[in-house]
Amino acid sequence: MFSGTMVALVTPMQADGSVDDASLKALVEFHIENGTDSILAVGTTGESATLDMKEHSDVIKKVVEYVAGRVPVIGGTGANSTTEALELTKNAKDAGCDACLLVTPYYNKPTQEGLYQHYKFIAESVDIPQILYNVPGRTACDMQPETVQRLSKVKNIVGIKEASGSVERIKKLVELCGSDFGVYTGDDDLACDAILAGATCAVSVTANVAPKLMHDMTTAAVEKNEAVAREADSKLRALHDAMFVETSPMPVKWALYDMGLIPEGIRLPLVPLSADKYEVVREAMKQAGI
Repeated sequence: MFSGTMVALVTPMQADGSVDDASLKALVEFHIENGTDSILAVGTTGESATLDMKEHSDVIKKVVEYVAGRVPVIGGTGANSTTEALELTKNAKDAGCDACLLVTPYYNKPTQEGLYQHYKFIAESVDIPQILYNVPGRTACDMQPETVQRLSKVKNIVGIKEASGSVERIKKLVELCGSDFGVYTGDDDLACDAILAGATCAVSVTANVAPKLMHDMTTAAVEKNEAVAREADSKLRALHDAMFVETSPMPVKWALYDMGLIPEGIRLPLVPLSADKYEVVREAMKQAGI
């Protein structure tokens, strides 16, 4: 079970959209130095939708190499094609990932039984810990708690990243799935409340920019030190909002560019952050002590 902060790492790119390996390595070091508890490579924030299959697997492999066992690495291996998700999951296992995160199949809108069979097939085919990922706002597919409960009994399925925007959903998952199944929040703005309600980890966009403060907040929340957790979260509130002032990862990539950590590159159909949003993001960063 993962705990604390799992950063949903961006994939640094040059202006032409090519992956910037040197910046990727530097970002890994930045997170190790600032206490990030685990790293998710090529999730939604890592632009999984626009990396091709080879690039996708290569970035995961490089993150594993750069981390060198110092913190867990989770590979984002979900797809709306079961065979594609299976291949990505196999590649992540071969690369040495500690676990994989698989988003619900997007666009084709499977039924709850279809979701169950999709995840069960991959879990039974690849012997690596697997984390379900429910984000209905992006996928038009909402995996219900009862389906998660069924899947929690399948070997290799060890947790869920729940990003439906509901602390009540987190509570229900904790109740249904038991203490041996990891429930992780994917909503930065609800992370403090979600962990205090029983989640154990925040899979975080904000942590790209404020890794130490996110680590301090989530650690305090896991330890049920509510006053410390809420104090840290109060400094992050504006940043949580600013990271979604336009479609993610546009704001977070611009923030990291403004910090001098990555080039400004991002892949179409996404574009760099609109100039009229720069000061919104900068002001939020200042409030978080950045």
